[in-house]
Amino acid sequence: MVDFTTNSPLTAWKNAAGIAGNIFALGLFVSPIPTFQRIIRNQSTEQFSASPYLYALLNCLITMWYGTPLVSIDNVMVMTVNSLGAVFQLVYIIIFIVYVEKAKKVRMFGLLLVISGLFALIVIVSLKIANREIRRISVGLLSCVSLVSMFASPLLIINLVIRTKSVEYMPFFLSLSTFLMSTSFLLYGILNFDVFVYIPNGLGTILGIVQLALYYYYRRRSTADGNEPLIMPHS
Repeated sequence: MVDFTTNSPLTAWKNAAGIAGNIFALGLFVSPIPTFQRIIRNQSTEQFSASPYLYALLNCLITMWYGTPLVSIDNVMVMTVNSLGAVFQLVYIIIFIVYVEKAKKVRMFGLLLVISGLFALIVIVSLKIANREIRRISVGLLSCVSLVSMFASPLLIINLVIRTKSVEYMPFFLSLSTFLMSTSFLLYGILNFDVFVYIPNGLGTILGIVQLALYYYYRRRSTADGNEPLIMPHS
């Protein structure tokens, strides 16, 4: 392990990558706002699902815990970005609970309690691991698996774009934010010699490149053919 106290230029680049990652992540966190504006305006969740926000909350909580000094050293940027993400996801879930059908409110609240309980269990069990390195590896593996599994959604979107030959279902700025955030934390993880940060974000960077390439290809093709973009029907 390199001593960062004697490598100030390396530390500066690492911190710059972490700060950039936090900024780009904000673009991802605010992207659902139009959906929730619609929910509030219509006072109904319609056919929208809360599952992505519940899973994102759990992912943010686990990765935030990995970034704390109690688990890993010098990963404050990982902790801050996931703390911010957890706050956004929690707000979205609360809005969802307020406007969802009465029959589903109890189930939604129950799922939120399950996530809270599971996170508390992870914290308690990991703190009982006296060896700091084993604790870091254990929580790091959980964080890595959680982050990698989050890429199921981009893969589904990529498949949808190829099948429909339309980028209507893949907003450009969302894809760009994903690429920039993943690239920033890929660099952050490499400069911090943290495999649990750079592996999942390396995969995220690759997926981001694929999404942007598909956007460029199908956007040009659509323009050349003079086709109207597909519009997703509102439920």
